[in-house]
Amino acid sequence: MTVLIAGCGDLGTEAGLRFAFRGHRVVGWRRSPDKLPRQIEGVEADLGGTLPTIPEDTAVVVIATAAGERTEAAYRAAYVDGTANVLDALERDGVEPARILFVSSTAVYGDAHGGSVDEQTPAEPASATGRVVREAEQLLLARSAAGVVLRLSGIYGPGRTRLIDQVTSGTAVRPAEPQWTNRIHRDDAAAAIVHLASLDGPVAPVYLGSDLLPVDLGEVLLFLAQELDLPEPPSGETSTTRGGDKRCDSTLLRSTGFDFTFPTYREGYRSVLAGRGRRHG
Repeated sequence: MTVLIAGCGDLGTEAGLRFAFRGHRVVGWRRSPDKLPRQIEGVEADLGGTLPTIPEDTAVVVIATAAGERTEAAYRAAYVDGTANVLDALERDGVEPARILFVSSTAVYGDAHGGSVDEQTPAEPASATGRVVREAEQLLLARSAAGVVLRLSGIYGPGRTRLIDQVTSGTAVRPAEPQWTNRIHRDDAAAAIVHLASLDGPVAPVYLGSDLLPVDLGEVLLFLAQELDLPEPPSGETSTTRGGDKRCDSTLLRSTGFDFTFPTYREGYRSVLAGRGRRHG
């Protein structure tokens, strides 16, 4: 089948390589298609502008856009306007894919004050950017019966080393109070995209993609310091709860037969620290 990846950045490229490995034709839309590996047919496209012709045999569309900055306007342009433009282009070209998968974020849940969230939890974003992502979800599901939303927690992996950098630079601070965090390795996120896009039969409208172990941020920082043989980060007041204080439950995704290569942060960060994998440009 032909797979179109609209927004073929790091995550989209990793998913595209996995589709290609399965023998599928993969077309990747991005502003700089020359950066894509040879397994993906790169096409220059700006999701905010006039979009290229969509191959008529496209069976799967993955919308994996990202905002250029953390502002409401940038998020609206990337997520709401970009999704609407892709749907308009599908209608324009008379293409009806079996599945349109939108890569979303667990930011749509806001702060659950340490509670557990899953697909049945009301999406009540606490931030303006979270509300925009939620609007894009609703847009897709309202306009297409083929729509599927995958809400990913914090992505880490090759080249995504924010916490590692904090520990190595000595700027990491363990929150004085427990702060639940959730994450998914880039490779597992890409594998989940391919898995959901390839499932036969009916699927749920929303899936949550997060590894098996919600964990206190302080525990992760201590683990990284130990792995790097560095001093323990100090405990103190922190200014942000980046992902909201919640525990993400991916039981529904796993019930479809999906298995995590990196079920917890330990396996995932050890892989990153060992230099395995690469971030796609």
